Amino acid sequence: MAYEIHLENRTAKIELLNKAGNRSVIIVDDRKYEIDIVMVENGVYSILFNGKSYNVELIETDNIKKYIVNTFTRSFNVEIIDAETKYQQSRGQGFEPNDGKNISSPMPGKVVKIPVKAGEFVGSGQTVIVVEAMKMQSEFKASGDKVVKEILVKEGDVVEAHQILIKME
Repeated sequence: MAYEIHLENRTAKIELLNKAGNRSVIIVDDRKYEIDIVMVENGVYSILFNGKSYNVELIETDNIKKYIVNTFTRSFNVEIIDAETKYQQSRGQGFEPNDGKNISSPMPGKVVKIPVKAGEFVGSGQTVIVVEAMKMQSEFKASGDKVVKEILVKEGDVVEAHQILIKME
């Protein structure tokens, strides 16, 4: 199970390799750690690492994936970025990247339908391409009244994450 944790100006990749009772083996940015972690009360954890004890308090915010994390000396705003969060964040990138001039897929997928043609005028919110990823179809729409300048893919093409599919003007 892998996550990204956004902490202040840093994003760390965290992966749980093994858990047996209180003992866990985790990797943080390609560095392996063996820790002993116990929840001492709701939201408060005691962590033993290399013979040192650390106490951490997690306070939920109005978003279930964002926390305020308090240690003895500091407080941090932390966001857990799991696969669902990444997908939802990247879906917005397909709607209006590069000032709405390009439509790109947020993740690898397959082009299912292109209901427009190059040179065609499209209205704001009009679907210009449909991409299937992870067994879900996503419609990407024009962010304003535009003209389809160039279509760089065709129906049935497999596309990469963030690949530009359609150029608009």
